Amino acid sequence: MGFLKTLLIILGVYFLLRILGRLFAPWLFRYAVKKTGEQFRHAYEQARENGEARFTGSDGEIRGPEKKQKPNSPDKVGEYIDFEEID
Repeated sequence: MGFLKTLLIILGVYFLLRILGRLFAPWLFRYAVKKTGEQFRHAYEQARENGEARFTGSDGEIRGPEKKQKPNSPDKVGEYIDFEEID
């Protein structure tokens, strides 16, 4: 009797969640899209304020910030040692 009661409770909760999911899924999706759009808009506005986004393309191409190179940046990571295999 306990097994049957537990099984019915599990099935009831499962179907209840499915019904609630179908009712609230469109609302949750719209909310997620809205929040994502706000985050992108905020990041875009921050980039514009900081001068990171430059729109100077005569062909309409969007150009991002140019990377500044550090002067005297060594490319060497370490010393190269050539090993020879001994037979």
